[in-house]
Amino acid sequence: MIFGKDRGGRTAAGTPSGDSRLPWRLPERGGSQAAPAERGATLPRFAVAATDDLGEAAQGLGDNSPARARLALADALSASQPVTSRERFAGRHDTLAALIAAIEQQRAHVVLYGERGIGKTSLIHVFAETAREARYLVLYGSCGVEARFDEMFRTFASEIPLLYHSQISPTGDETEHNRSFADLLGEGPVDPRELADLFQRIVGTRVIIVLDEYDRVADPAFRRDVAELIKNLSDRAARVQLVLTGVASNLDELIGFTPSIRRNIVGLAVGPMAESELSEILSRAEEATGLTFAAPARALILRMAGGSPYLARLLGNRAAGRALDDRRTSVTEADVIAGTEAVLVEWNAGLPRRVQAQLQRPEVRSAWNVLIAASRASGTPDGWFGVHDVGLEGDIADPAKVESVLSGLTGEIDLFDREEAGDGREARFRFRTQGVAQLLGLSAALARAGR
Repeated sequence: MIFGKDRGGRTAAGTPSGDSRLPWRLPERGGSQAAPAERGATLPRFAVAATDDLGEAAQGLGDNSPARARLALADALSASQPVTSRERFAGRHDTLAALIAAIEQQRAHVVLYGERGIGKTSLIHVFAETAREARYLVLYGSCGVEARFDEMFRTFASEIPLLYHSQISPTGDETEHNRSFADLLGEGPVDPRELADLFQRIVGTRVIIVLDEYDRVADPAFRRDVAELIKNLSDRAARVQLVLTGVASNLDELIGFTPSIRRNIVGLAVGPMAESELSEILSRAEEATGLTFAAPARALILRMAGGSPYLARLLGNRAAGRALDDRRTSVTEADVIAGTEAVLVEWNAGLPRRVQAQLQRPEVRSAWNVLIAASRASGTPDGWFGVHDVGLEGDIADPAKVESVLSGLTGEIDLFDREEAGDGREARFRFRTQGVAQLLGLSAALARAGR
């Protein structure tokens, strides 16, 4: 036996059986300690299996069981992932219709822009599903700081079958059907003109290339090449259209001042959702889970979300989870408040201790209205904002007061970075620690709701 004693009274591990230095002791036979299987049964477990089959995942659960409702809730009100199917999509009907019209009727390239967490990626996923249903070939790429034009567009070309090339016969050599447009690109770096010449040969379908999170691209050459590609594709009437999405307050922030391609682009702003659209999100969740959001709970979520589908999903998910924990089918206002407070605690705990302490200082608390306005003004692609931006967001008439407060929080209390613009322009500020603006925004929303 592994843990038996040898003839010398020693354990198999070589330690005297009575040695008090053992970090644990074996249970005596016939003792009262719980068996390992019994102890393990008391530990937390997953509620459902990780399978794509809902019936298998919730096997043995009743139709109205909390576990089945929790499984549906994870899909219906997920705040950590974008919506990827039309069944779970709510609102944005006008924006989706405008996007489809720009692609189908105007044959234009499209730029979708708006604040963070406003639902751009969810919208683009649902648009892609709709386009594929209409037999478009949709290619999706998420941009990053290190994105390179040659690498990304070679990947796109590799996803376009050579079967769609005008010089390839559908009844031709079978080996041609297994190749892609990338096989026709040269060895050197791909440039916009070469790509446009190649894409001009596409027949039998139309191609939509989505560049999501375009605002994250740091390479000016990448942006310049994309603008040049848009112009060349438009000049050649190629059957390829680009859709760019990113964080921006206007079109110029995302694509820069490029007059040569303005006539080829349709800009669509994705703004805050109406309360009726946010309410639709909660109604979809009710249908999926069997839960009910009581009228006061629903109203509180809508007020605190402030047009953000991300916040509506997050707060709705947390509140519904608390109801399920108590095995209730009705989500109450108390669930919403408790769920929101739990989110704030988590977000605060994720900040450095230094920042947590700074936010509690009296001089910071006394500047709360300016801080809240700054959190709203910081929703720019790079996070920088000016004094007048804060004044507009907080309806503060005295810009000198705003600058004094912000400047006072960049020294010993280093909540902000400051950048001197020069040439008589106002200085710019940015929250030094990521996550502070989000925390302040939700705190303000809870306060506005009178909680």
